[in-house]
Amino acid sequence: MWKDYSKSYLKNNRSSCVSVMAASFIATMFLSLLCCTAYNFWVYELEKIVREEGDWQGRMVGGMDEADLSLIQNFENVESIVMNGDEADIYFQDIRTIYEDMPLIAEQLGLGDEAVFYHSLLLSRYLVHDPKDDEPPLLLTLYLGILILVSISLILIIRNSFELSMNARLHQFGILSGIGATPRQIKICLLQEAVYLSALPMLLGSLAGVGVSFCIIGAVNLFAKDLPGRYEAVFQYHPAILAITLVASAVTVLFSAWIPAVKLSRITPLEAIGNSGGLQLKKEKHSPFLFWLFGMEGELAGNALKAQRKALRISSLSLLLSFLGFSIMLCFTTLSEISTRETYFARYQDAWDIMATVKDTAIEDFELTKELRKIESIGEVTVYQKAQGTTIIPMDSQSNELLALGGLRAVDKAAEYGELGEIKVKAPIVVLDNESFLKYCSQIGITPSLEGGIVLNKVWDSVNSDYRHRSYVPFVKEDTKESILFGLGNTENGAELSVLAYTQEAPALREEYEDYGLVHFIPVSVWENISHQLGSVEADCMIRILAKQKEALEELKVLEEAVMAVLKPSYMAESENRIQEKLANARMIRGMKVIFGGFTVLLAVIGIANVFSNTLGFLGQRKREFARYMSIGVTPQEMKKIFCIEGFVIAGRPFLVTLPLTAVFIQFAVRASHLEPGVFWAEAPIMPILLFGLTMMGFVALAYYIGGKRILKCDLNEALRNDVMI
Repeated sequence: MWKDYSKSYLKNNRSSCVSVMAASFIATMFLSLLCCTAYNFWVYELEKIVREEGDWQGRMVGGMDEADLSLIQNFENVESIVMNGDEADIYFQDIRTIYEDMPLIAEQLGLGDEAVFYHSLLLSRYLVHDPKDDEPPLLLTLYLGILILVSISLILIIRNSFELSMNARLHQFGILSGIGATPRQIKICLLQEAVYLSALPMLLGSLAGVGVSFCIIGAVNLFAKDLPGRYEAVFQYHPAILAITLVASAVTVLFSAWIPAVKLSRITPLEAIGNSGGLQLKKEKHSPFLFWLFGMEGELAGNALKAQRKALRISSLSLLLSFLGFSIMLCFTTLSEISTRETYFARYQDAWDIMATVKDTAIEDFELTKELRKIESIGEVTVYQKAQGTTIIPMDSQSNELLALGGLRAVDKAAEYGELGEIKVKAPIVVLDNESFLKYCSQIGITPSLEGGIVLNKVWDSVNSDYRHRSYVPFVKEDTKESILFGLGNTENGAELSVLAYTQEAPALREEYEDYGLVHFIPVSVWENISHQLGSVEADCMIRILAKQKEALEELKVLEEAVMAVLKPSYMAESENRIQEKLANARMIRGMKVIFGGFTVLLAVIGIANVFSNTLGFLGQRKREFARYMSIGVTPQEMKKIFCIEGFVIAGRPFLVTLPLTAVFIQFAVRASHLEPGVFWAEAPIMPILLFGLTMMGFVALAYYIGGKRILKCDLNEALRNDVMI
């Protein structure tokens, strides 16, 4: 009997069935598309990091023998070790505890904190952050939060579509219950209808989402194929995505089909039969604000909305999530663009024109510096290489300005003090070619000499400034004419270096230096004598070139080709130029906006679909309500006004809630990025957000217009009669 009843209902209510099937297909397709695309972007980011920086998770630097390696391997959470010279790359079974495990390993080996390194960028992509970092990178967390918001909004489309269909039949099931149908039989009936209507659309929607995601990845590859440093993304699909999509959709469908049966089991058959689908208030309530604005029609509209409060809760939440996600993504895109512009291009605008990287070459073995300087269009060439070192300074060597702040530990909570009060300080080393070093000496106003090094004597005053607007104070007193440098993990055999000068002016290189360290600039002739005592030198040699003509892209391209023509026959090298990188960055931002724009269109579709699903569905159930209004003298014009008020409230509520929440997000994001509020507000995407809100209001108005027009055209006297079974 129940199969015959379900077949009869589905056959005679095709529009309702098509609506449910379409909602299941569209929501599942977008959910699959969103999850699959987000997964591919995440995998691409991981692969890019591994290609450029390696897949190591933790690194220990220092002289280690077989016993030390065995000790590391026997550590409970260590999976494997890979030796690279005097560096041990450590891989963990559970990377979530890496920031607790690495210091323990270093302690057992007798090494200090300066010998411990973390692959922070790679770890952050797994949402693993340094607990000591007061401002961890939150980019991926924000993306994940937006993904969850959009996914919830998609799932709500399915639930809302089923709830409208099932709740509209509560009166019919009351009749069936009155003639002997049990709640269990009704539940089975609803569930079999739900499975019949949604199984195939959900499966097809999942596959369609995968196909669209494949096309998006292909389009991104085509759009960004000429960007320097980018490789082609390979589409990947994880079975967990299919499982998440189908399980989330199926659970939503079954849960939505179960709700009317549960409601029916809590009321008597007579109460269910008496429920004709109209709106009912349990107790009289008033809407003084709407009454004050719109009069009697506002009071009626307010009562109708309150009667629908539970039913409209899903619609309101979906619209809120859609508009909130749209607003936050636009604001985040704007913040990202401003931050990149200020922290990179504006900062290094005059520091370089061409950068060349000579692979696996020590600076003392590089022999083409003179040939590069012979190129006519080159204004200046600096060849340099970086190394890591440490030094030890007495407590009383700190500058008076640093002591006034409370000492090094006041600005750097991770500062490492020895048993006798000495301070272990990171001492990054920048080895310059001899001619560039002599020019640097002249730049800071000392007699050019190749008999020692220059110390960058400044430390970030993190007490009185933030990372975007940094102020510095002298690190040490400038009365010591000698510095002892140690290799990482080694504090016994140091290399003595004569200090020619202390300065707070660094050479114009495209480098970001240690905030709480003493950077040493050394000529290559001195480095050749002490390098064997230090080690920990980077494999690649860098060449920074300033051009005579800086503003023309074509001239920089010609210069770049000339530089590579000198380097390529003898060395493996890569190059980039400043203007090309800036254009590439602008292109990447445009691509990111296109991607985000696609998601915002998705959000708009979600919100609009929910609007039509809710407004048209509930208006169709309200014929009896408006028939009663007409029976007491309410005119068609007044009923139209009621529709308009309801639409205004439904669309305006998410708008009014989202704006304060977006403002809170902007305040948090601007404060976290230490931007001046005026800088953001000058470029804030106010108009797109307002246009989206107005568009949403327009579609709500359209939905109510169509629904109201249908109701006013129907025979409202017929609506006062009892419902039939189909």
